[in-house]
Amino acid sequence: MSTLEFQAYRLHAGQAGEAPQGRFDTLTVDQLSAGDTLIKVAYAGLNYKDALAQAGRGNVVRDYPRIGGIDLSGTVVHSADPTLPPGQEVVVHGFGIGVDCDGGYAEYARVPHDWVLPLPRGINLREAAVLGAAGYTAALSLHWMEHCGLTPEQGEVLVTGATGGVAGIAIDILSQRGYTVCAMSGKPEAGDYLRSLGAAEVIAPPDLSGPQKPLMSARWAGIIDSVGGKLLAHALASLRPDGVAAAFGNAGGADLPASVIPFILRGVKLLGINANSPMPLRRALWQKLAADYRPARLDLASRVIEPRDLPQALAAMLERGSTGRSVVRFS
Repeated sequence: MSTLEFQAYRLHAGQAGEAPQGRFDTLTVDQLSAGDTLIKVAYAGLNYKDALAQAGRGNVVRDYPRIGGIDLSGTVVHSADPTLPPGQEVVVHGFGIGVDCDGGYAEYARVPHDWVLPLPRGINLREAAVLGAAGYTAALSLHWMEHCGLTPEQGEVLVTGATGGVAGIAIDILSQRGYTVCAMSGKPEAGDYLRSLGAAEVIAPPDLSGPQKPLMSARWAGIIDSVGGKLLAHALASLRPDGVAAAFGNAGGADLPASVIPFILRGVKLLGINANSPMPLRRALWQKLAADYRPARLDLASRVIEPRDLPQALAAMLERGSTGRSVVRFS
């Protein structure tokens, strides 16, 4: 098996001050990061973090060369874990794959067995990749929001950055759960797409150029936010009493110029969402994604590309030129 040759999209260190160089290399298994489980990759997702890594932004990747791809689905070739027999369909995301160790943008991946999650019944390999880290993040957000008491009867849920991969899946899951969803997007042309995912209303982001009030008219029972920055602060000021917000992104900036007033006068809650969860929680939420949280419109929110299109597709993500989820098919 160590002499098996396959193709991988690897990032190589650029010259001083330059972005890394991505190219397709022919590798053998021995050239992959260490691990006791070899997976034949079927699909790997395209994520904003992968796009940042390719562009050399955010210090995402520190050691080169590195195979990108922070999530993947595929079948086990062999594993030291007897509960992962050959042919078992699996999904892997997080744990530093595609960042600190080699990820999913290759025909084969090698990882420790305790990073590998067998697919729940009812989710196929393509669906698992479309969900991937994005679907898990959406499910984790709603899981903790409902844990804090959110129900459909409490009112509207706002989803910001609505054309993003996580947001699109969140809209789908929320609508299936009976929530009234308002999608916020700066892309006017995306209205029909967002309504097709289940949004009851589509609105544009507010003008945030002037001073912001610490408290505004209470509208939202919940917020799923991928933007951060001033937009999250503005949305928090519009939460209803005991409303809850889940924040997992910083596309609009890492600062949070918010007031404590909504927290102390309305009792709102702000949840930080880190999708690198312990395995027991991952298993439970993937079971939910196959059942209560199962999206109904994954085909609408996703597209499949070929490996040759991967560099251009990742670059488009940073130029706001992508909508929904894209996955690359390796086998």
